[in-house]
Amino acid sequence: MTTRVVSLVPSLTEAVAATAPDLLVGATDWCSHPQGLDVARVGGTKNPDLAGVTALRPDLVLANEEENRPADVAALRAAGLEVWVTVIRSLPEALRELDRMLTVGCGLPRPRWLDDAEAAWDAVRAPAVRRRVVVPVWRRPWMVLGRDTFAGDVLARLGVDNVYAGHAERYPRVPLDELRAAGADLVALPDEPYRFTADDGPEAFPGMRVALLSGRHLTWYGPSLVEAPGVLAAALGG
Repeated sequence: MTTRVVSLVPSLTEAVAATAPDLLVGATDWCSHPQGLDVARVGGTKNPDLAGVTALRPDLVLANEEENRPADVAALRAAGLEVWVTVIRSLPEALRELDRMLTVGCGLPRPRWLDDAEAAWDAVRAPAVRRRVVVPVWRRPWMVLGRDTFAGDVLARLGVDNVYAGHAERYPRVPLDELRAAGADLVALPDEPYRFTADDGPEAFPGMRVALLSGRHLTWYGPSLVEAPGVLAAALGG
């Protein structure tokens, strides 16, 4: 029986907290939702306090193959902890993994918010005219969404196709002049992992249409998926 959970992934932290908050005993410093979350903090996603996690005596540690380092997962398992590692690169994968993690891993009933998220995305009808987008996720150096990413799949379902979806790398470094000349109709700037803002990012793409996006709605898989179609569609515009 799972009664103590430590989450090393902000979106998974929110998913558990929205379903059974009493299960959570630890989360990373980056776990910002739900607001007011009162649990032990165990460092970052890339540099967790492994001794601190172990000291919390969790029945289950939640991790993700992209956000957490294999060495940390291996160290936690070597310490005798059970670690559930999600692999999520598309919206259907996210919905399936969340269901399995919560019902099988945590032993919880399937939450209503997960049904609401599925319904919200089932109702999405992409526009007939599709657009091409470049999605920087970092600057200095510039890095963008490449192939096989959850965020790219989310955007595609909203009628916006990632210019670099066919790139050999998932998060390639691309010089700024190449990004400007990539033939995109739109540049989408999320506020995480790099915090692009109205004053930091758009000025690099003069004459191009720029949309500032909520990183939580673009890249998180959890309760934010319920609002994500509407929030992202409004930010992307027509």
